[in-house]
Parts: sequence; structure tokens; C-alpha cells
Amino acid sequence: MLIREATAEDWPAIWPFFRQIVSAGETFTYPLDLSEEDGQDWWLVSDPNRTVVAVDDAGVVLGTAKMNRNHMGNGSHIASASYMVDPKHSGRGVGRALCEYTVEWARAAGYRAMQFNAVVETNENAVKLYRSIGFEVLGTLPEGFRHPTKGFVGLHIMHMAL
Repeated sequence: MLIREATAEDWPAIWPFFRQIVSAGETFTYPLDLSEEDGQDWWLVSDPNRTVVAVDDAGVVLGTAKMNRNHMGNGSHIASASYMVDPKHSGRGVGRALCEYTVEWARAAGYRAMQFNAVVETNENAVKLYRSIGFEVLGTLPEGFRHPTKGFVGLHIMHMAL
């Protein structure tokens, strides 16, 4: 697996699983009916932020991550990241590779910590992965997320010092 900078040419490969994940409404706080144009604008970020894709040996996009400053001004030393793995390729270590990549990016860029603002508590695989890499739950916003089948569930704020 190779992780490389994403380009606009990658968007047609990202959009189908991006749309599937967002419209399922189980893990992201994005509008469920997010248009392709808005999705591309939100996901393919520009410098100093980054978007990457994980690809296999044939160049197939397996997943993607975006890395960004979490706060501005005097809080701009905190990074954040978001991840999407094509469900057809889940369970193959793509999410872990992307998460580890973003942590290394943040360290190299001089950030002091990474913070995830809204990890849905029922997204157990993501919470387990993030904890295994060194993130901890700082707190949970009770009923901060309306899950389509589980009702109102908490949103974790997760943090890792770099």
C-alpha cells in the first residue's frame, strides 16, 4: 500500500465511498445529502492542510485522509484529521496506515497535539484504532450525534500529545 498526495483526478474514485459513508449517517457530522461538489471542496483541502489517498499496487484508491489545523490563532498548534476507507477494503489495515501517516505528518509539521472533535461513540472500530495508536477520550458530548438506527449517542473528543 502506498499513501500519496490526493489530486482532483482521485476524486472520481473517492466520491462513491465518500457518498456511501456520508449518506449512511453513522460516522460523520456532514449533511447526509452533501453534494459531490461540496464534498470535494470539503475533502480536498489546500496547503497548509493536506489530503492523501492510500492506493494498492494497481493504483486502486483504498481510502483517504485529510489533515488540517484544528484551531486558528493561538490554538493553531493543534492538528486534526479525518479518514474514510472504502468499505470494500475494510479490515486490511488501511485505516491504521492512514491514521499513523497523519500522526507523523502532524509531528513533522510541528504540531504539539492532535485532536478529533467528533468521534461517534458507536463507531467502535475507529475508537479502538485511535486508542491503540495513543489517543484518549477527553470527554463525550452526551447525545451529540443522531445515529440513524441507535438514536442519540455521544460524540467523543479524542486527543494525543505529539
